[in-house]
Amino acid sequence: MSGFRSAVGRLLGRTGTTPVAPAGPVVEPPLVGFVVHGAGGVHPASAHVRVTGRLSALAATGAARVAQVEPTRWADGTDTAHLDVLLVQRDAFPASHLDAALARAASEGTRVVAEVDDDFFSREARARLARAEYDPQRLASVERLVHGADAVVVSTDRLRRVLADAGVADAVVVPNAVQPGLWDAGRTAPDPDGPRRVLYMGSATHTDDLDLLRPAFDGLTDDDGRPVRLEIVGVTGDEAATWYDRLPLPADATHYPDFVAFLRQHAARWSAGVAPLTDDPFNDAKSDLKFLEYTMLGLPFVGSDRPSYHGVERHGGLLADDRPASWRQQLGTALREADQRVADARVYVTAERLLTADGPWRAALGL
Repeated sequence: MSGFRSAVGRLLGRTGTTPVAPAGPVVEPPLVGFVVHGAGGVHPASAHVRVTGRLSALAATGAARVAQVEPTRWADGTDTAHLDVLLVQRDAFPASHLDAALARAASEGTRVVAEVDDDFFSREARARLARAEYDPQRLASVERLVHGADAVVVSTDRLRRVLADAGVADAVVVPNAVQPGLWDAGRTAPDPDGPRRVLYMGSATHTDDLDLLRPAFDGLTDDDGRPVRLEIVGVTGDEAATWYDRLPLPADATHYPDFVAFLRQHAARWSAGVAPLTDDPFNDAKSDLKFLEYTMLGLPFVGSDRPSYHGVERHGGLLADDRPASWRQQLGTALREADQRVADARVYVTAERLLTADGPWRAALGL
């Protein structure tokens, strides 16, 4: 883990002052090892938002050292580093090695913390994941992890209740947040020519959610008669559909900060952002992250009136039910009142939803 020490040195920088010899032995801060998908600083969006961004902030305070752990090597003892905390996200720890890792943690006094931001547990969610050919071993890994961990961190209160029903009590709710400095602070001015574009972004697993929008955008125009077109980034693998436009992601935008930079580069294309969700228990456990991201892109938000987004209407967001007329009405309001709604949302997000190293997340780590 020598690379970790040099990375933290670069992160914290140098003061330029003359060092003073300590009066006694130097006590190193606790070491937090984390297990997420990806490596070399390149991770999926959920890992960056939920784990690596927060750990970077924690390391910057000097309260802990952090290092990514190769799970099989730590489980079998090849990696001999003593960890004060082992933080595992979702299904990143192979099920075949998880029992060995939990046994080692117990013998060495390592605190195990599970980080989960999706419903992998309810009957309906597991059936949905099975239809999507989700690897059963990944489900087994998550289930074993949350039952063997010393603490469990989740992203929503609905997900906390799902875990309680699955026999995991006292999960800690840490709402999603956006990282300071990653997003542009300015309101973009949409392109005055051509159609009004509305952004829907997400992973390529949202075909059913996308279908909610088709009748709403059929022939949709704004108050001035300009066509309003839906433009997607990711969301679905269907390349043949013609009722929406697609903005392709470059190959190097799979890393979340690069993805955010891509969105910022194109922000002036869009007049609003949408987040449809079907009536599905799996969706109900999701967070309001898209509201935060669209707000920081400078776009007014219209989302489904589902538990994930309840409360955003108090901060400039708009909610629509499944009827096309409801989506059309709320989209019209978003386009007319964009500046004020974005301003209201930014006040809330910058005051209450910026990522920090403190709060219940840090307490769950035992630091």
